[in-house]
Amino acid sequence: MKKLSGKDVCLILSKFVFVSVRQKGSHVIMQKTTELTTITVPVPLHKEIKTGTLHSIVRQSGLTKPDFE
Repeated sequence: MKKLSGKDVCLILSKFVFVSVRQKGSHVIMQKTTELTTITVPVPLHKEIKTGTLHSIVRQSGLTKPDFE
């Protein structure tokens, strides 16, 4: 996966109907409400998100890796 900033990840998530619900410090909380559940994904607003953190965001969001490339 390519390196992304926190701002880039928020833009990608917003394309998939995630909305920013709050921010605490350097972390933005993005949420997507579906018929059955609400998916919550914290995103650190760093210049470059580490690979493991990005993989965790992909897993939590329910999206695929190509969606982030």
